[in-house]
Amino acid sequence: MNKLLLGLFSLAFIGLFELSSCKSGKKIDTSNILTDSSSIASGHAIFTMQCSPCHTFKQDGIGPQLGGLTLEKQGDWIKQFILNPAKLIASGDPQAKLLLTKYRVMMPSFSALTPDELDDILAYMHIYPKPVFIDSSGIKSIDNPIADTIPFSDLVVDLEFITQFPATSDTGKLPLTRITKLDYEPNSGTTYVLDLRGKMYRMQGTIPSLYMDMIKWRPKFIHQPGLATGFGSFAFHPEFAKNGLLYTTHTEPPKTAKADFAFEDSIPVLLQWIVMEWKVDRPGGHTFSGKGREIMRVNVESGIHGMQEITFNPLSRPGDEDYSLLYIGIGDGGAVEHGFPFVAHSLNRIWGTVIRIDPAGQNSRNGQYGIPASNPFANTGDSSMVKEIYAYGFRNPHRMTWSKAGQMLVSNVGHFNIESLNLILPGHDYGWPIREGTFLVNAYANLKIVYPLPQDDSVYQVTYPVAQYDHGEGNAISGGYEYQGSSVPEFKGKFLFGDILIGKLFYIEMADIRLGKQAAIKRWRVRLNGEEKTLRELCGTDRIDLHFGRDAQGELYIMTKGDGKLYKLIRAVR
Repeated sequence: MNKLLLGLFSLAFIGLFELSSCKSGKKIDTSNILTDSSSIASGHAIFTMQCSPCHTFKQDGIGPQLGGLTLEKQGDWIKQFILNPAKLIASGDPQAKLLLTKYRVMMPSFSALTPDELDDILAYMHIYPKPVFIDSSGIKSIDNPIADTIPFSDLVVDLEFITQFPATSDTGKLPLTRITKLDYEPNSGTTYVLDLRGKMYRMQGTIPSLYMDMIKWRPKFIHQPGLATGFGSFAFHPEFAKNGLLYTTHTEPPKTAKADFAFEDSIPVLLQWIVMEWKVDRPGGHTFSGKGREIMRVNVESGIHGMQEITFNPLSRPGDEDYSLLYIGIGDGGAVEHGFPFVAHSLNRIWGTVIRIDPAGQNSRNGQYGIPASNPFANTGDSSMVKEIYAYGFRNPHRMTWSKAGQMLVSNVGHFNIESLNLILPGHDYGWPIREGTFLVNAYANLKIVYPLPQDDSVYQVTYPVAQYDHGEGNAISGGYEYQGSSVPEFKGKFLFGDILIGKLFYIEMADIRLGKQAAIKRWRVRLNGEEKTLRELCGTDRIDLHFGRDAQGELYIMTKGDGKLYKLIRAVR
């Protein structure tokens, strides 16, 4: 266990679990909840597929933790909420309205569940008591980590609607697509867009054309359960036009093959993330054909925080130390909030890191890729250390990019309080799960509580964000880019990003990015067809699933996953 966990700010605690009853005085009838092992097993399977990306029985996350809920709310109410939360909220139900106020995102309807399936989910939920954390440290927690409200700037930008991607939802319900990444092939400048459900599109003008269908090439491919599972990312080799090498990530079921990075047997595995190298037959072709080889396979404990990004440094040139080295962001896989905090924040484990590998090398443990000699831990004599690690201490290194000046920036999706943008230096520790942003967290207690930094904080050598906002402003950072185009000169010198769930749009000044300081964040607004609109209004849903993309000319795009629409930023309103 590394030094930061050993010296965890002397916060003594005891994690206890106890049954609790509703404090309202109204007796909860649990006599109709099934208790047989078959119903519980069925409920477990349904919960894992439908509920686990947002809920646990230990910690609040995207949604509330559910331990002890069956002793606090009537079973019929729970089932009504699962079936149609919007209807319950519209009826004026006070608890349903409170949940929307607290978490700011409405849970989707699960109306397709049958009465028997709902009963089985309830049976599974009922075996979990409410967690109780006893904190004996005497340190006062911080209720509102960042009190200031992010102000609006005077920047308003016109959007141009580009296209709506083909629906990939089996049910026809939102989200219609799961488009998450727009990037370009560096030689031709051709733009590609990814849908997590297995589709990679090649843009022909404003028309998306299916380039690669992952299920055709990897029959074990799955895109459920989870908010970010499926066809995760893609990256073209800098010399793709010559060598035809394309890199992708995707998910497969547990035990599909032996993992290169695995947990102890006591930790469950829900998915495996795989990095592939594809040798494309015709690099200039409109559809993919070729052969693939597996580079790396990583087990993850849940359907969240997997491999969110792979990319090459676009600034590197032949002869540079960084040229043709592949960067991979690997989250903690949900292990921290599921009770396994030791999985992250360790140089002996790959989870919660940004790694850097040489796909053409062979000196890795599996022999399928190389570990660059310039990696910060490559030359250590400790054989247990993961020498692929470039930087560590991340919950979910969602996106990574480079500024024109060569700064590497990674957006890290936080847990319950802080979303952050980080300036990456090799070998540095970015703190999770003993830090969230510039605040202290007890990795073994209630993760939604943050504390002020200890007086001896410098001994921990944590590198803190260059920009951050709290969950009074949003829920999950959507990593962006320094603007490098010409259509919106007002954005020159600014880094644009936003919030995935609620669709707020932010920027900071590139000149304000420096270690030891948080850059001031400002908001900006958009118009469509001359009318100012929020992304919620454009998307028609509370959950936006905002993502950014950048083309070969440096122009920026906005994707809204719920409706599958793509917009381009074309001009500032004067």
